[in-house]
Amino acid sequence: MDSHQPAVITTCRILFASVSWIVLVATLSFWIPPCLAAEPREQLIPILGTTRGSHATGIVAYIVATFETRTDTSGLMVQFKSSPGDFSHMAQTSIDQAIRRAAHSLNLSTDSWTVILFVPYSGVTVYGESLSAMVGLSVAAMAEGRSVSPGHVMTGTITPDGRIGVVGSVPLKITAAREAHLRRVLVPEEQDTADGDWQTPFLMQISPVGSVVQAFDGLTSLPLIP
Repeated sequence: MDSHQPAVITTCRILFASVSWIVLVATLSFWIPPCLAAEPREQLIPILGTTRGSHATGIVAYIVATFETRTDTSGLMVQFKSSPGDFSHMAQTSIDQAIRRAAHSLNLSTDSWTVILFVPYSGVTVYGESLSAMVGLSVAAMAEGRSVSPGHVMTGTITPDGRIGVVGSVPLKITAAREAHLRRVLVPEEQDTADGDWQTPFLMQISPVGSVVQAFDGLTSLPLIP
């Protein structure tokens, strides 16, 4: 799969009614491992993707991240839970790389980081790479004691040199973000030629970003503190 691969494929019906948040909160409490229960930082991370098939549509989903700084310096530990939902091998690899690349670009050490990620929807598998920048930068924000600003989301990858890599189906993802009432979407400066021309929806802010630092500032609405 390449960077054009859809980030999310649903294998069952997902209900985004208000009652889902109650279930999600209960799920989040259940999944905090006892060994990390002291002072973990948790965040719901919105991700943009598309469904598969000839009539693909955009979708907004959420994954749950738990972050802790350990007392040792044995290196970054990223764990992916296999239930209720799951991550494909490519999604896991791209997220792990994005966390490391985001930290490196922001001059942050990952030597003591533990990150646990899970998909809170039963029967749903997260595919592809286009969610990786959003997850990597969200983890970096958690490490800095920050969080992504409400209503902000992005799609893209992180390249080895700290750039935001091109992804496909951006218009579909923006449409999904608008329907989910997200007000700012960060997209790669370089566009996929297959997407063609598209217009910014009314009352939405679309922000092309080229680097990790730009994306971090855009997602948190604050410049990185030296």
